[in-house]
Amino acid sequence: MSKPIAETELILNSNGSVYHLQLLPEHICENIIIVGDPGRVATVSNFFDTVDLRIQNREFVTHGGTYNGRRFLVISSGIGTDNIDILLNELDAAVNIDLKTRLAKEKHTALNIVRIGTSGALQADIPVNSFVLSEYAIGFDGLLNYYAALSTINEDSLSEAFIKQSNWSSKLPYPYAIKGSETLLRKFEEGCIKGITATAPGFYAPQGRKLRLDPWVINFNQQLTNFNYDKKRIFNFEMETSALYGLGKLLGHQTCTICVIIANRETKKYSDNYAASMQQLIELVLERLTK
Repeated sequence: MSKPIAETELILNSNGSVYHLQLLPEHICENIIIVGDPGRVATVSNFFDTVDLRIQNREFVTHGGTYNGRRFLVISSGIGTDNIDILLNELDAAVNIDLKTRLAKEKHTALNIVRIGTSGALQADIPVNSFVLSEYAIGFDGLLNYYAALSTINEDSLSEAFIKQSNWSSKLPYPYAIKGSETLLRKFEEGCIKGITATAPGFYAPQGRKLRLDPWVINFNQQLTNFNYDKKRIFNFEMETSALYGLGKLLGHQTCTICVIIANRETKKYSDNYAASMQQLIELVLERLTK
């Protein structure tokens, strides 16, 4: 029998809920939607037929309810892979660890976790307000490099092709590559543009932007735009998907990201009304998850 997980490793609140999310096991359901912006949680839950759960702690806002007879949670993660690390581990702990005995449960529970986000396109032919479905994610953030089992899920050939084509510096984190859930990709591919998503650890220099500080990697975005692997291209830039896909796969959950393209970094076009497109995407995700 394994030893109970120490209190310093699995931190719980006084009511027994997981530390950051403040959720109890009975709050968790099979279908979970993740948004980055805490304000977008209510935008999603407004589509629910009922809302009976509202919990907020820091950037983690959770609403729970029903849609077409199915139970849903929508949770905000805030920005970045560090927050995804908290979110995925604590969701998994709530369903796959007995929080009273602190022992892993013998029966594993798998969750469907779909991230709805906004993103910038890296290819001129990706129009603003379109939906990009992340078939693969390449992570420049380094998060999954801290997990011992990364080598068991990494798409090595994709990582190595990117390193070679971009002349990737060894001073930067290893660019790990993870594929999304086949089940969810099939469910959402109709009406979406499917490609590779690049996940950055920041918004400015890590995404090739320059204000007063020069990016260390010159022409970074052009390297991403030019990359081609087995006729697959990097379509967009964002800040969460690599961690979502990596941790989801390691923990045994189905994960998927769909982003509204609000700007095209190549054509310099910006959406004049991406809120309407986001509403359409939310409805699409809810409908597909209940079919």
